[in-house]
This record gives sequence, structure tokens and C-alpha cells, in this order.
Amino acid sequence: MDPQMQTKIEEVLTMIRPALRMDGGGIELVAYDAEKGIVSVKMQGACVGCPMSQITLKMGVEAALRDAIPSITEVISV
Repeated sequence: MDPQMQTKIEEVLTMIRPALRMDGGGIELVAYDAEKGIVSVKMQGACVGCPMSQITLKMGVEAALRDAIPSITEVISV
């Protein structure tokens, strides 16, 4: 993974993490596919198995990453 892209993604995730921690959850960057623009993340804590985690992932995490980094097309949980 390109170190500059990893830093940019981590900066956005750092802004999101406090909100996830308030609900007992977390998020970890796993990979970024530059060709497809796909960010893979691992949901942690209370987010694992939570029915709202997919909404959080798409409406929160993906939206924030796409706003900050236009080359990102999708965020998936692995």
C-alpha cells in the first residue's frame, strides 16, 4: 500500500474512531486496492456482529473516506 495513501486513510479513520468508541466499537485499516479504489477495514469491539455496523460502514466510514479521498470508490468490512 502506498504510504501516502495509507496516511490519508488513517487520518480520516482517526476522526471517526471516537464516535465508534462511544458505542464500544472500533475500526482497523486492513488494505487499499488502488486499482479498484476499495478500502478494506476490520470492524472491532461492539461493531462486530452489530446489525447497525453495515449502516455505520456505508453511511459513516465510506462517506467520510470518499469525501476526503475522491479516488476511493467503496469501503468493505473483512
